[in-house]
Amino acid sequence: MSSKFGLAGGIPERRVRPIWDAVDSRQYKAALKLCTALLTKHPTSPYALALKALILERMGKPDEALSVCLNAKELLHSNNIFHFDDLTLSTLQIVFQRLERLDLATSCYEYACTKYPNNLELMMGLFNCYVREYSYVKQQQTAIRMYKTVGEERFLLWAVCSIQLQFYFSSGGEKLLALAEALLKKHISSHSLHEPEALAIYISILEQQAKYDAALEVLSGDLGSLMGREEDKLRLQGRLLTQACNYVAASEIYQKVLESCPDDWESFLHYLGCLLELDVNMPKPTTGGHTCSSCSVDSTMLNKTSLSEEVVESRLASALSFVQKLQKNESGDCVRGPHLANIEIQRQRRLSGNTIDRKFIEALVNYFHRFGHLSCSSSDVEIYLHMLSSDEITELLDTISRSFDASSVSVKALGLTITTFKVQELLGILLSKSTTDLQRIAKGMVETFYKNLPLSRDLDPQESMHGEELLSMASSILVQLFWRTRNLGYLLEAVLVLEFGLTVRKHVWQYKITLVHLYSYLGALPLAHRRYASLEVKNILLESISHHILPQMLSSPFLQQTANLVKDYLKFIDDHLKESADLTCLAYRHRTYSKVIEFVQFKNRLQRSMQYLCVKSDSVILSLKQKSESLEEVESVLENLNHLVYLSNEDNMKHLTFNEDLEARPWWTPTTSVNFLSEPIDEVSTPVCFRAKVCKHKSTEKDGPKMRDTERKSLVPRLIYLSMHGCVSSLGETELNGAVSDITIGEMKTLLEKYARSIGYSIDDALSMILGMSSGKKSIKDFAPDIVSWMSFAVFINAMNFWSNESLIPRTDQSGPSSWQIVDSLVKICVEEQLTEANRILTCPGNNIPVLVQMVTEPISWHLIMIQSCMRAMAPQGKKKKKSGPAERSNIPQLQGIQRSVQCLINTVQSIQIWLSDQMCPEEQALDTLLSYLPAASDEGPGQMLRVLEDNPAAHHSELGDRIAQSLKTWNCTDALRRIVGAEHELLAEFKKTCDSKLKLLTSEAASLSSVLH
Repeated sequence: MSSKFGLAGGIPERRVRPIWDAVDSRQYKAALKLCTALLTKHPTSPYALALKALILERMGKPDEALSVCLNAKELLHSNNIFHFDDLTLSTLQIVFQRLERLDLATSCYEYACTKYPNNLELMMGLFNCYVREYSYVKQQQTAIRMYKTVGEERFLLWAVCSIQLQFYFSSGGEKLLALAEALLKKHISSHSLHEPEALAIYISILEQQAKYDAALEVLSGDLGSLMGREEDKLRLQGRLLTQACNYVAASEIYQKVLESCPDDWESFLHYLGCLLELDVNMPKPTTGGHTCSSCSVDSTMLNKTSLSEEVVESRLASALSFVQKLQKNESGDCVRGPHLANIEIQRQRRLSGNTIDRKFIEALVNYFHRFGHLSCSSSDVEIYLHMLSSDEITELLDTISRSFDASSVSVKALGLTITTFKVQELLGILLSKSTTDLQRIAKGMVETFYKNLPLSRDLDPQESMHGEELLSMASSILVQLFWRTRNLGYLLEAVLVLEFGLTVRKHVWQYKITLVHLYSYLGALPLAHRRYASLEVKNILLESISHHILPQMLSSPFLQQTANLVKDYLKFIDDHLKESADLTCLAYRHRTYSKVIEFVQFKNRLQRSMQYLCVKSDSVILSLKQKSESLEEVESVLENLNHLVYLSNEDNMKHLTFNEDLEARPWWTPTTSVNFLSEPIDEVSTPVCFRAKVCKHKSTEKDGPKMRDTERKSLVPRLIYLSMHGCVSSLGETELNGAVSDITIGEMKTLLEKYARSIGYSIDDALSMILGMSSGKKSIKDFAPDIVSWMSFAVFINAMNFWSNESLIPRTDQSGPSSWQIVDSLVKICVEEQLTEANRILTCPGNNIPVLVQMVTEPISWHLIMIQSCMRAMAPQGKKKKKSGPAERSNIPQLQGIQRSVQCLINTVQSIQIWLSDQMCPEEQALDTLLSYLPAASDEGPGQMLRVLEDNPAAHHSELGDRIAQSLKTWNCTDALRRIVGAEHELLAEFKKTCDSKLKLLTSEAASLSSVLH
């Protein structure tokens, strides 16, 4: 800001500079003192007041800052001010923006522009205000006013960008595209265009109206020279010709692109698509759906060609001839495109019916001969590998294996070894291997990693080591062995292999993510959290990869650590949503108009993120869990939270985006709601079937479990609020005769209907299921995935039954169970079921602790909140009633029901405490138990990998270099296992602490009830 000094509101610069210097150095008290002195000399200066408001806001006094800003605003609107300067307005705008009162900043600029309609600075300030408010129509109108005032090209383009934003994000924007085109045409006829971005925006306007020929004409005219690189111009021409269905001309253009950029894979796909006259339009922006990469195919393969087989063969031959020419021109090992293109052409031949031709497998073999040592070679050809027959797969693997000496220590031999393993992994060959073979392969991978460690001795610690993938693949095989045999030793070895890898180099994110999931499954959640924290996830990665840890933490007793994760995520999203408008203003100022659209689209996608809505609900639910023992704090959390229900309505849910990157998840947990290790292995499943199953889970994650979970969570805070409010209203004296308003009853019933739908039932069917479960007629196991949600549903039903005249669970006779008894029975049965089936956390991964934690911290806590609300509402106020009166006696049946419920909860929590105490054992005893799964003398089963990890480090120290040798000295398998034991104990202790707290509150409530009833 100091660069804007001058006379601002008549104040000399020398008086203002010290204030800004103090602000810039964060000496706010000194700045305020100087500003107060300035105001004594200039009491009616809006600029001095704006400065004071800025300082107050920085000092954390928003209310005072707003009051001062409003005073400055009033002065600006008075007739005593004869000059508006942008410095005063921009300072006010900064403060109003930080106070989240953009409307007030806009009104200041609007008033200034009415006073000085031709002042360009003020109009630009007003335009920026509209940008921050995402008011596209007013942006357009202001930009056109500026264009008419000074005739500059940039203001016309600001208007056109505003029209495009209306097209993307407002209804009726299509009609405005013709206006944008007309404005640009008129300007071009008189002034032409002078910026590449201006040409790009003109082409996009024509393209959005499907005027491809007109766009091509513009591009081939004088304006086409604005394109900086010829290749970019050719790609754009190719795209337009393709969209105009002029495939012949488009293929010729793409051929020119490939001649100058032979490694441009996307252009090759479009070239081939045009030759075969397939629908190869450029991909549209995604709406948040997830595509499984291992199942996807390139866009050119989605449609069959209408050409005859002879024409297809002729054109493929032409393409092959062209590709071979490119291969000859690029003899080095850097350009892979032409060689991949050869495989793609042969695949097209196979797709068109030529299945006997060996040229497809030959092209793959040649590719691996040339590029097989590269780490990307297997992923390059993944979609092609799945088209091979079993004989061709065997031939390919044999050919690769014979092409190098596996015993040699070289980067190329190591790369080919890794590629061989990767191809087997991608094709699912390892799934069909015997247990003995898998043990041998995993052991061989780790030994190969050891043998090749000297290759990495001179690498920087930040650089990837040669052979890192081997440990990831070995760990994956060990997890598969655990799935087959249920032998815990294999799972422990999978952890040890990755921990050893991190000892050698601590920056391998793939190891850390896999460990997050392994530790979570083992019940060592604190270790999982630490490994996730070591990833130092920031910025947009919080949106795309926090799913690796957040679901596990949300079902854990570590409420504060979980709250910190949620807080970090929400801070990033909220900060970006606040700052994205400033980025858009910056893009306008620097005339990068494509970025204007990009920034707004990104902000819009982030704002509609399914995870964002889900985490906002999680944040509230976490606060309720943390404060559930204090009604006053619960009430403060629940104030003004009805917007979550609005955000989860059907229309909004349809437009949510799914931004989670599922590709980095381990194979056994493809989504947050699926873990194959908790299911029995399907021995007869083929690799193809398993891959299809994984892809199905990933592709349905958004519209399946994630959608229902998000909707359900958003309803919980409001349901708790209405449950509390209903208890107070029906039992207290806040409403006439203790009646609950029809509006509250109607809203509660509507929300319960939505809640029931989110678990897959109508409300009547859901009530029937609740009755069946509580009476033992229906098995709890049938509802296992959503059992916590069912328990919460029963709690909310009981709340409404308690204070509503319209009973949702009518009692057919006096001997039938009340809704209180139904909840008591359901809580008891569900917890007993979990405790009966629960195994020791130390030796049985995938245990029931997360479900038990959720039962205690959610439905039981919600039920306890309702009990506290009832008790508070029925308690005598002050000294009003010293003796029992009719009103108190009428509450005795309710109090007795509550008393039984409290006793049921006490018994339930005590049973969990006993189980937790049984789980805990001394550290050394637990460590010995884990070590017993890794017998040192065994030649089969777990234990072999442990010997490899412990024996090998000492063998190579002289060859490894100081850094690797020093890191290996710190490695100890026993220490790694000891950390697992400690983390599991920490989880149990934290859960026990939660149960102790609940039991203390329940005991207090029981004592209060006893004194009231006796």
